Amino acid sequence: MSERIYVTTPIYYVSDVPHLGHAYTTVVADTLARYHRLRGHDSRFLTGTDDHGQKIERMAASKGQTPKQYADGIAAAYQSCWRTLGMSNDDFIRTTDPDHEAVVQDIWRRLVERGWIVLRPYQGWYCVACEQFYPDKELDDGKCPVHKRAVERVEEENYFFKLSQWQKPLQEFYDRVLRETGRPFVEPAIRMNEVRAFVDAGLEDLSVSRATFKWGIPVPGDPRQVIYVWLDALTNYYSATRRDPSLARFWDGDAMARGELQVVHLMGKEITRFHAVYWPAFLMAAGLPPPSKIIAHGWWTVDGEKMSKTAGNVVDPNRLVADLDAVVGAKVGVDAFRYFVLREVPLGADGDFSHESLLTRYNAELANDLGNLLNRTLGMVWKYFPDDGVIRYQRAEAAPIDLASAFAAAQQEYEKAFAGFAPSKALEAVWSLVRAANAYIDKAAPWKQPRESQAAILGEVLETCRILAHWVSPVMPDKAAAILRQLGVAEAPCWPERRTSAVFHVEKATPLFPRIDDDRKKELLARWTPKPATATGTATQTATQAATTTPVKPTVTFDDFAKLDLRVAEIVAAERVPKKDKLLKLSVDVGGEMRQVVAGIAAAYAPEALVGRRAIFLANLKPAKIGGIVSEGMILAAGEEQILALSALDRDCPPGTKVR
Repeated sequence: MSERIYVTTPIYYVSDVPHLGHAYTTVVADTLARYHRLRGHDSRFLTGTDDHGQKIERMAASKGQTPKQYADGIAAAYQSCWRTLGMSNDDFIRTTDPDHEAVVQDIWRRLVERGWIVLRPYQGWYCVACEQFYPDKELDDGKCPVHKRAVERVEEENYFFKLSQWQKPLQEFYDRVLRETGRPFVEPAIRMNEVRAFVDAGLEDLSVSRATFKWGIPVPGDPRQVIYVWLDALTNYYSATRRDPSLARFWDGDAMARGELQVVHLMGKEITRFHAVYWPAFLMAAGLPPPSKIIAHGWWTVDGEKMSKTAGNVVDPNRLVADLDAVVGAKVGVDAFRYFVLREVPLGADGDFSHESLLTRYNAELANDLGNLLNRTLGMVWKYFPDDGVIRYQRAEAAPIDLASAFAAAQQEYEKAFAGFAPSKALEAVWSLVRAANAYIDKAAPWKQPRESQAAILGEVLETCRILAHWVSPVMPDKAAAILRQLGVAEAPCWPERRTSAVFHVEKATPLFPRIDDDRKKELLARWTPKPATATGTATQTATQAATTTPVKPTVTFDDFAKLDLRVAEIVAAERVPKKDKLLKLSVDVGGEMRQVVAGIAAAYAPEALVGRRAIFLANLKPAKIGGIVSEGMILAAGEEQILALSALDRDCPPGTKVR
């Protein structure tokens, strides 16, 4: 295993806020980066957003925004979600970053100078959602094969990359990677087979500029055109290593060739072709080394169904985490979510997200196995050593179960799993040691032993818990820190060696993962059950009833009303307020000014459904703390006890427009 690694997620397209699929890729990348830091390896972890493209230009226009304003709001939602989920990314790149744009234009110039880009007329079928042309043979009944939407006939003069000349070099590259590493360039192997089949069938030249829209990086020397969004987006992995001279070590061809550096791109399987065909060809044509590894994971369904807003089953990680914390009454959501998505599905396979399965794994594996191991051990320490909770541990000569051997076997599997990019198998290895430690307690039966034997037995388990804390830290960083704290161990996550003696000053036990009883389980499942959209007639009836049953307040003068500064505001980011079921924290654009608002509308609106919506906003309300957060104004909504709707406008008005 190389001791330098650069791990990336795809940069996420700012067409929508993050959901389960985005979160899964990022959790995997974060876990890999944390593991390598645990090993003391020189590591870097990159994520970010892809801000350019015709689709974004159109979406922004439909909302009365500039493309940059629209992209800023969605990028902020990603950054907020990643903070919530405990991501440890070293950088967050955006394709609108000036230093990135400069590198993209430099790559373009290199390709032109080397004769790989030419200008010529083109016509073809174009999918705006994919930002890609498709030949007739790849269309699905005249529609995009990925999005199943109608494609557009585009005729324009474009610059083309001579991809057709890269069939043989790419085939040789794939063969060399397999020969030198014993593993395919793309994993799992089924994705590599798809890539090989695509390349073996012959490659066509690729249009790498667009003249029909302006939201992109200008082509050097030809401001009529912008650089193809995929050439722009893929370059982020390289451009991020050119932000500072010290970062160049994370894209170093000599180090890659010597096996000292791994550059690993993680993504969903639907964009494998771009990363495994176009990207290596662009790089090699520009005289730069290609990445070391592409890992393409599968798609997530929810309870066997495709995620969709229409079905109401899109899994919002922010909401799921907040709901778990609120109902359990402890901070468990982040680590439970991270654990579940990694444990449930082998990396590379398709997965099905089931809230029922999440709660089952939570109780069985987090609360019962790991949580109970720590809880029962600390409880016995304080029961048998009540004066100070101190255990002076010395390795026992003989024991009913040899925990040292269980540790050695688990460590071997743990290392092997991470070397093979298999976090689910790494967790299996960890849990083999968890189960061994619980079995050790049952067979050693410290409650039947004299005091000296009790100390030796409990010391063995405490040392095992210390090791487990370090091993789970890449997946569950918060709970790893909690375990070490309760053990009285002042250690940051590191690669643990099993000690033969130690002194533990343990704390009183605090449950890591409080068990979710049947009542709480029902409450959570009720929160997470998709609710069909309310029929318009029913909503109108409810609103009418509310209007007729709520008495009108006393009259006011026009001067009283004139004191209110009502404005049009656009919601650019939204997230749940932890432990406050009714509250959402919103970032709103009030015409060039951003405000933070706390609104009691969480029961009526999921955060992701609010981004991009406009509402009437009371701008001169005195700031106040709500749920511990300063709120700088008020979003107006219809409804008393139950929020029925946000205040609305019958046509598009720019943020900041005065309402009177």
